[in-house]
Amino acid sequence: MTIRFGLDRLLQDPALRRPLAGRRVALLAHPASVTRELTHSLDALAALPELQLTAAFGPQHGLRGDKQDNMVESPDFTDPVHGIPVFSLYGEVRRPTDAMMDTFDVLLVDLQDLGCRIYTFITTLRYVLEAAAHHKKAVWVLDRPNPAGRPVEGLMLREGWESFVGAGQMPMRHGLTMGELARWFVATLGLDVECEVIAMEGWQPDAAPGYGWPLGERSWVNPSPNAPNLSMARAYAGTVMLEGTTLSEGRGTTRPLELFGAPDIDARAIRTEMQRLAPHWLAGCVLRECWFEPTFHKHAGKLCSGLQIHVEDPAHYDHAAFRPWRLQALAFKALRRLQPDYAIWRDFTYEYEHDRLAIDLINGSPLLRTWVDDPAAMPDDLDALTAPNEAAWLDARAPFLIYP
Repeated sequence: MTIRFGLDRLLQDPALRRPLAGRRVALLAHPASVTRELTHSLDALAALPELQLTAAFGPQHGLRGDKQDNMVESPDFTDPVHGIPVFSLYGEVRRPTDAMMDTFDVLLVDLQDLGCRIYTFITTLRYVLEAAAHHKKAVWVLDRPNPAGRPVEGLMLREGWESFVGAGQMPMRHGLTMGELARWFVATLGLDVECEVIAMEGWQPDAAPGYGWPLGERSWVNPSPNAPNLSMARAYAGTVMLEGTTLSEGRGTTRPLELFGAPDIDARAIRTEMQRLAPHWLAGCVLRECWFEPTFHKHAGKLCSGLQIHVEDPAHYDHAAFRPWRLQALAFKALRRLQPDYAIWRDFTYEYEHDRLAIDLINGSPLLRTWVDDPAAMPDDLDALTAPNEAAWLDARAPFLIYP
């Protein structure tokens, strides 16, 4: 069965659009918000004569993807083609203002997610739902695949650790689509809001070879500049933790967030120690020693000893067995054991937070960092912490699943 995303269904079916008649419509989108034919959703919706498009919103990296590096703000502007205001939700504000909310009656949300809690599009979804509830506006989510599929992994975000990279109490790898997340937010936050999900048709999250992404059916468009392919999406729930470390996550290379390294580590020794400590945490992928020199960002212009996570070869990739969060945690543990004094944790302002370490914000608590730094703590100890969280989330998310 050919897959149809929420956007394509809305464009192709006048009956789905009928409730929008006479209402002012805004769009929240980014570069990957495209039709099957790769027309941007703003242009495709603007071409519908009966739709009154009055505003657009851009999340982190912008509506059209103007910002290459991480944590670079985007300004508001007027769209030169359609003449409507485009408001940035990653600039002067991250929550829409009253004035922004006054520009529309229904907000269409068309964002391609990566299936990872820290991806800020999830937080932006929460913020617009909360604003819509307050202002009595409607939110329609035009659903798209979770390219990381249904697996769940990681520690649950602890109470009080909500941030722009932690929208709610879920594990790192949540296994939901944006439409399902919207339903979860509405229920868990007790929001009184008109929230519609234009569901996909034909999404099969457990089907090979894409396991969430319709490989061979749809083009990949980067949802953010350093999300260049499906391999990155699969590894991201682990490699994103590198943002909170002094190790390079491969920004400034052509394979960002699929590899990691630094000039002053021995990647081969780290891989050997990882295999010794918890070989079962390396299942489902191939970890290859490599060398790379970032052109910008951490360790720019320096030769780094590193490891690349390979998840593209069907002969080596096992979707159910691959656990990127544990794999990356194990790499930190191996480095700590080999070089006990290595400054792994990067202390800097991260996503508007000044007082808490980035690695803790990313993980939604200090538990992961504490485990890495405790010489007595072993892989089984982290499993004992994490497995109950994962089981609890599988139960908690079940009522919100739209797709079998």
